[in-house]
Amino acid sequence: MQPSTVSKEPVNPPGFVSRLGFAFSSPGFNHDGQSTLLLSHYLYFDPKRKPKIKASLSVSSKGADFSHRRAMEQFNRAIRFHCERIPLGFASIQADSNENSGYREDGNMPLEESERIPKSTVTDVPKKVLILMSDTGGGHRASAEAIKAAFMEEYGEDYQVFITDLWTDHTPWPFNQLPKSYNFLVKHGTLWKMTYYASAPRVIHRTNFAATSTFIAREVAKGLMKYQPDIIISVHPLMQHVPLRILRSKGLLKKIVFTTVVTDLSTCHPTWFHKLVTRCYCPSEEVAKRASRAGLKPPQIKIYGLPVRPSFVKPVRPKDELRKDLGMDEQLPAVLLMGGGEGMGPIESTARALGDALYDETHGEPIGQVLVICGRNKKLVQKLQAINWRIPVEVKGFVTKMEECMGACDCIITKAGPGTIAEAMIRGLPMILNGYIAGQEAGNVPYVVENGCGKFSRSPSEIANIVSQWFGPKQGELVAMSKNTLRLARPDAVFKIVHDLHELVSQRNLVPQCCTS
Repeated sequence: MQPSTVSKEPVNPPGFVSRLGFAFSSPGFNHDGQSTLLLSHYLYFDPKRKPKIKASLSVSSKGADFSHRRAMEQFNRAIRFHCERIPLGFASIQADSNENSGYREDGNMPLEESERIPKSTVTDVPKKVLILMSDTGGGHRASAEAIKAAFMEEYGEDYQVFITDLWTDHTPWPFNQLPKSYNFLVKHGTLWKMTYYASAPRVIHRTNFAATSTFIAREVAKGLMKYQPDIIISVHPLMQHVPLRILRSKGLLKKIVFTTVVTDLSTCHPTWFHKLVTRCYCPSEEVAKRASRAGLKPPQIKIYGLPVRPSFVKPVRPKDELRKDLGMDEQLPAVLLMGGGEGMGPIESTARALGDALYDETHGEPIGQVLVICGRNKKLVQKLQAINWRIPVEVKGFVTKMEECMGACDCIITKAGPGTIAEAMIRGLPMILNGYIAGQEAGNVPYVVENGCGKFSRSPSEIANIVSQWFGPKQGELVAMSKNTLRLARPDAVFKIVHDLHELVSQRNLVPQCCTS
């Protein structure tokens, strides 16, 4: 499968810079009478000197001979300058006890008590794990909960695991509106597609993170430091850059294990990758290749699979027992129809199409049954339960034991969410993907189809026909696809991740030297 590419269009550098938020001063003239365009930089903090305004950068223009190449060189120099300096806001939250004497870095006033660094002592206390996520889709929280559960199952009280939505809980307005903004953009697919691909170039997102950190660094630093973590795990593409800038400014990169767990199976946004992470856990070879192209070294990259809840690793009971407990027919083959946590998508139309396709008109009996998961969509539950079905149809709302629902079925209809795909593979369920989110989920469709694990269709009638064929004359195809899904499954991924994290923190023998909020 070929990696996705993003085309780049030529831009006017000065205009491009101004749209990113850099302020141009009005044109002046140098001693040669040539026009000069001044690009002002922001106030930054140099640990060895007092704060000051750095000299402005300039791009000279000689009429028609203006050099775009020279302008881009100046622009890139400005970006590097912007990203390598420590913003002034970081100075008052310094966390290196070897350099902190009880005064702020500028020497102007004493540190507040909450900002002082406690003297570290070696004690037999639980290690602390901080997982950074955001509720932009359900997959990030699901992965975070899976990692937390694996830590508890493997190491018990040796670790304390905290999960925080960094943007919602520890940034000011409007940055704390990120989940709401994401949901709005996804509902308007074209807007999300534009946002996803427009922010992919490194020069764009790196600049945005540098500018954003100027406004949110202090609050994010307090949010991070109050946990005094030994390990920080990011399960979201926007949780690397700002936290790592903060840790670097505090001299904590060698003291805190910072790792990324990529939760996209194939195509993934470049913001997932940062060269300063200790580890980047990748779910597939394709993601590992992207990490390598982004500059990560082989020791940083581990291919363990996508973390799913530990309950999926445990053996399941026989299908007939699970079906009986779920109120299903114990003998008929079953298809699982899902609409995510919110019960979105063409669930009703697909269920109705299945109700017709899985009924044998000749013999007057069903050839299959349907288990529908509607999530939190109570109206959909009531609507489907009110239908007089000709085949067995069991309708559920929000369920917590998805491993049992999957274990009771023979195939699944779902959108191309990475978590659901990974769980279905562990259960050996062939998939029919009926939709995907542009960008991060686009590559999941060829990943499933080209590996012989399922099919893709947006048409409810076509989907129903595929299922009826699998439950009828094409049962052999269903069996072959089931074997393919099991071949790609990585049920122990979450345990491999926590074991590696345990080894990393044990090797560092870290005692956190962080301030409390």
